[in-house]
Formats: sequence, C-alpha cells, structure tokens
Amino acid sequence: MSNDVPASAAPDDPSAAASVRQFVTFHVERETYAVPLAEVQEIIRLPEMVEVPLAPPALAGLANLRGSVLPVASLRRLFALPDRGHDDATRVVVINRAGGHGSGQEITSGFVVDRMASVITAEAGEIEGADGLTASAEADLLSGVIKQPAGMVTIIDLGRLLQRSGSGRGSGGSSRHAEGPAEFGAVAAARAEGEASDEIQLVSFELAGQEYALPIEHVQEIVQVPEVVSELPNAERHLIGVINLRDRLLPLVSLRTLFGLPAAPLGEQNRIVVVSLGTASVGIVTDTVKEVLRVARAVVDPLPELLANGGSLREVESICRLNGGKRLVSILSAGRLFDTTQMSGDRAVEEGTMQETRGGTEVARADEEEQFVVFRLADEEYGVPIEAVHEIVRVPEQLTHVPRTPAFIEGVVNLRGAVLPVVDQRRRFQLPDAERNDRQRIMVFAIAGVRTGFIVDSVSEVLKIPRSAIVPAPDLAQDDDNAVERIANLADAKRIILMVNVDRLLSRHEVADLKAA
Repeated sequence: MSNDVPASAAPDDPSAAASVRQFVTFHVERETYAVPLAEVQEIIRLPEMVEVPLAPPALAGLANLRGSVLPVASLRRLFALPDRGHDDATRVVVINRAGGHGSGQEITSGFVVDRMASVITAEAGEIEGADGLTASAEADLLSGVIKQPAGMVTIIDLGRLLQRSGSGRGSGGSSRHAEGPAEFGAVAAARAEGEASDEIQLVSFELAGQEYALPIEHVQEIVQVPEVVSELPNAERHLIGVINLRDRLLPLVSLRTLFGLPAAPLGEQNRIVVVSLGTASVGIVTDTVKEVLRVARAVVDPLPELLANGGSLREVESICRLNGGKRLVSILSAGRLFDTTQMSGDRAVEEGTMQETRGGTEVARADEEEQFVVFRLADEEYGVPIEAVHEIVRVPEQLTHVPRTPAFIEGVVNLRGAVLPVVDQRRRFQLPDAERNDRQRIMVFAIAGVRTGFIVDSVSEVLKIPRSAIVPAPDLAQDDDNAVERIANLADAKRIILMVNVDRLLSRHEVADLKAA
C-alpha cells in the first residue's frame, strides 16, 4: 500500500488480535467511511482513465494498473452526491477480494474518494451492524458502524459496492477467444453478403495527391509511423529503415522515393501499410490511408498495354474506375512492387520477419493474435474484429432521411445501388454530437443479416493484438446488450482499447425494426 496512509501497529497479543480489526478510513464530502484493511490492495493517485459508453453512471472509467485493467467507480455518484473537481488530495482506493459464488477468482476494483484519513484499529465491541442505519440507497451499501471516542465511522459493504458500481466481474483472467484470428480480408469476404467472384476488396491510400490501392488479401495491418525508425547502412534510397513491430523487424519502404516522387517529411497523417510477401512482410509508407473499398470487377480494367510495355508502371496492374470514371484508383501488385526493389539487407529482413526469436523461443504466432480495426469516438479508442468489417467508406455530404424509419437511424445512403441504413455511433453511445468532417467514416457491418453503417469519428489503423493482452470487460451494464465485451490493454503503449461486439451494437428489438423498415 502506498505511503499516503500511515500504517497502524498491529496488536502484540495474539489473543487480542482475534478480537480487533483494522480499517482504512477516508472522507467523501463531510462523512468518514471505512473498508477492511485486509481487502485494500493499495492506494493510488487518480490515474488517466478511459470512459466506457453506456456504462453505469457510477463507473468513472477504466485505468491501466501495471498491465491490468482496473475499473474505477465514483463513491460520490454511488452515494448520490454531486460531482466535484479532483485535486491533489483525491485518491483511488484499490480493493482486492475473492469473487462470489465460489468462483475462486479475485476481483480487483478501485473507487475514488475525496481524501484519505488513516488506518484505525477497532475492537469487536466498537463495531455494530447496519440495522440501525436509515433505510436508503446509501445505507444499502453500508455494513455497519465503528463507534470510537473520536467519532462514528461508517463501514462500506464491499460486495454490494462492487455490484452497484458495475465491477462485479473481475477484469483479470483469460479472454473469450474466437475460433481463430482471421487473415485480413479472407473471413470478411467469406461472410460478406452476396460474396461472389464479381467483387474485390481494396485498401486505398494517397501518395502525392494520387490515389492507389492494394488488394486487401495482401494487407496484414495498418499502423502509425513510430517516433523511432532505425536506419540501415548502405541501403537503397527507398528503404527508410526498420522498426520493431511487436518483436518483429519490419523494413520500411518509401513509395514516394520508389516512384520517383518528391520527398515529404513524415507526420501524424502518414500510415504504414504492412504488406504480406509470402512468408515475409514489408511496410510501405503512405501519405495517408483513405478507406477500404468493395468494388465490382466490372469497373476494374487492366493497365493499358501502351503504359504497361514501358516498364515504368509495371507495379500498377490495373485501374479501378469509380464515380462514373471521375475517380481513378491505381491498383498495385505487391509482388511486382517488391520484385524490383532489390533492398539492401535482405538477409536482415528475412531473419527479422521470418525467423524472429527472443531468448530462444518463437514470438507470438498468428493463432495467438487477433486482428482489429481501430476507430475513435470522442477521446477513446475502440476496436472491432477485422472479419466483422465489410467495408469502410466516406460519409456523404448529405444523408437521406426516410420517413417511418426507426428513430435510431440517422439516414440512409446509396451504396452501389443498395440502400444502407446509417446510425450515428456517437449518438448510439450517448456521446455529444460532433460536426461532420473529412475524417469521419462509415463502417459497414452485418447485424443479424442486415447490412448497417455506423458513423465514427475516424478509422485509425488495423492492428494485430496478442490474445494475452485481451481480457473480459467488467460488468458494465445490468443487461446483456452492452456492446463492449472485452478490453485490450496495451500496457507498453499506454493504450486501452474497448473491444466492441458488433452483434450488440443494436438491440434485438432494433434489429427487428431494421428488418421491418
């Protein structure tokens, strides 16, 4: 336990020890409360927290406590007191107790208090039950009182506190695994409605104002450019260097340099598209990733022979015509792209991407990872399994509002001849509305067989996450419709990603309304 609370000496007489108990005391508003010292793991300053949508009001958020997800509740909200600003005296009391019903699991949770008091020792005769307390919502959370000369201290019932705060289930333990991680695009394509050979999926990106794309089956993930890139001596100009991507050495190639375009400084908008080349991987640095496209093969034409024969455009295998030919996307061939690079340090690349080991043991294999599309809403990050995402498209300037559609539908859009209902995800999660902007995207999911779009603030990356970093979410609602089922705790990166179960984004009644619309 931290030094914020002074320790109290335990009784020297063993027979007396059995008749006394120790409590940690603290203040909320003008009252003093106590919890058993034996169940207090530590006392910490207020950490950075991730707010969870549609959680019980008492849940202040989730924090990262040395690699574990810690649900933190507000005692003020539990006691129906007004919120107040936090200051230097604010503390979080972290409790650890056995789970109920003989589960054999431990529950770790925290609650915010105004300020700490001390550790006190109470004899059995000084402790009375809660029968005399006034019947109220607050009294329901109390188990008794300590009567001492200095005054009366109320004891909190930790079991009821955990249940009421939304932390009834422990945040530790293993996650509920899916059958296996999907290779990017393979499972998504298999599940897509009307999946047939007449459509392909592409990841599009910009380079010097031009739009390019790669077939989605060659794209492993999309990540941000890290702060540190290690340069390789005597390497080709287009080889920027190597980075450490989850214990793998990933070579980075500048497409600008490879295509003979002017160099540009790297910034927050740049993204690395990790391309699969058989058993190896290479990261290509793009100006920005635009969207995931699902297009009909009929609008994809081979590169004209006049251009292909020149050799300078051999990396481009076809052209995609969108918006009636007003938008042309050059589709690259991953194989041709890197056949001609002849990168220096190929041996290092092979050893780094094909045979990575650490301390003689193989690093996480594909079956130990899951892939997620990460998006942002307000200030928080969310993830959905890659196989659940049918496509990602821009938000049109105007959504068409259709009368007699369910109230939760923001509008509809025409997506390649099909009417797609669209839900504003901010409004769905009861977050403040936001002005429409260029970063927003529509993520298309199939919920109970109905293709539905959800507007998010931005789609940031496609990320592989070790299953060891994914844990079940605490009980954040009193029903089975809470969409956040798991938490990805990336302790090294100081990130907590809320994992969304797409099937629970809409309730059963809303899905029925959607089908009937």
